Amino acid sequence: MPRIIAGEWGGRRLQTPAGREVRPTTDRVREAWMSALHPALPGARVLDLFAGSGALGLECLSRGAAEVVFVERSRPVLEVLRRNIEALGAGPRCRVVTGDVFTEIERISPPFDLALADPPYGSGLAGRLLESFERTPFAAELWLEHSRSEALPPVSLRRQRRYGDTLLSTITAPDPAAREDPAFPRTPAEESIP
Repeated sequence: MPRIIAGEWGGRRLQTPAGREVRPTTDRVREAWMSALHPALPGARVLDLFAGSGALGLECLSRGAAEVVFVERSRPVLEVLRRNIEALGAGPRCRVVTGDVFTEIERISPPFDLALADPPYGSGLAGRLLESFERTPFAAELWLEHSRSEALPPVSLRRQRRYGDTLLSTITAPDPAAREDPAFPRTPAEESIP
């Protein structure tokens, strides 16, 4: 059962959906992820895609984010997400959007400071999301958790961090001028944490 690691609700447990429909981010990866994000969180507007139990977005709120918009399409998973929001009293700072991520990112009004995404591993959705972000950025920065074995399109990743078989890839909203520059780097710097 995941827990909020730090901040206002540090130590509080979160419910998770039964079955294999949701694969929660491990506490270890979430802790490293949030430590890297920490300077950007106070007052941030955050988009949590493939939200599942809401652990990522709720951790952001616990650490000072102003608002989180959660996007999830599974009705049973949405019930767990709503219960977690209610248990923490986080409702006034949350909005839950029911639907397909790729449809909803066209409808949700930017700008978001951060977008976090943890799509199902091996589904091809990580690569599809990166391509969508490069075409039409929906946040200043996208942080994506995915399997190390998952092939990604050749996008301009700013950084990758490795945690065993899990990668966290970061991409910033493209600068149109830089995209035309052939010298613009296409290979991310990878940091490895065993």
